Amino acid sequence: MRILITGGSGTIGKAFIKEFPEHTYYNISRNEKFLTDLMREHPETKSYIGNIEDEGFLMRVFNSVKPDVVIHAAAMKHINIAEENPIQTCQSNVIGSINVINASIMNDVPITIGISTDKACSSASVYGDTKSLMEKCFMEANTTKNRFALTRFANVAHSNGSVLPFWLESKRKDEPIKITDPNMNRLIFSKSDAAKLINKAINKCDSGDGGFVCSYKMKSVNMFDMAQTIAYEGYISEIQEVGKRPGEKVNEDLISKEELPFTYVHGDMIYIYNQENLDENTLSEPYSSATAEKMTEEEIKDLIWP
Repeated sequence: MRILITGGSGTIGKAFIKEFPEHTYYNISRNEKFLTDLMREHPETKSYIGNIEDEGFLMRVFNSVKPDVVIHAAAMKHINIAEENPIQTCQSNVIGSINVINASIMNDVPITIGISTDKACSSASVYGDTKSLMEKCFMEANTTKNRFALTRFANVAHSNGSVLPFWLESKRKDEPIKITDPNMNRLIFSKSDAAKLINKAINKCDSGDGGFVCSYKMKSVNMFDMAQTIAYEGYISEIQEVGKRPGEKVNEDLISKEELPFTYVHGDMIYIYNQENLDENTLSEPYSSATAEKMTEEEIKDLIWP
């Protein structure tokens, strides 16, 4: 398949290319450093430098590539930056996503997958609000001709700008490991699992479905426990509490109470549709970092040092 990834030089794009090397890949990116890294790691991937906010640019790329699948991963992702720059965050995460939708429809792309986040559920931040709007736009755009669906991620371990690389670097430099709140819990999964979730969404759309948000029943980890695991490795490092950032919550919801009637559970997969599920296999309670199964100490170590 010909797969076009917006933001393909980021963590998710590179993870998907690595996990499923059998496809032909095209990348849209505006970050020259990430783009250079992608070209070095995957020289067979053709890249286009540009911005998803530029609808004309997107139309030209889509028309040239003629993709079978689009994975829309480009976004402003950092909560604190989004809080300080709400207009630009809306431009990137909402207007940019609508541009991707229009480009997919105008160029008859069969399958378009959007990458969303647990921050979109019961949002308490600008970033979460924009991702929630993106989800609704993708759900509305779905037709039998052009399938649109979304994957709702939690935290992806070792992703660009995430806490694990920052903590490991602090440990290496013998600096304090900074946490915002010792009571904070997060749902976390690996880059490989993130790529596999996208692939499941593609396969489900390919079988004739669409208009859904999908996620895993992933496990939760207490951030203090994770910081302590790193701090106590080898020699003991200091753990420093710095306070929550604007827009942060102690626990994150993956599936809210309001979404429960629209869920469909199949094994470890959770799907959310626009229509209420009248069958019995709905999720019985909200799924969050507070209610999910907790990672064991060994699972935490495997996530930190894969």
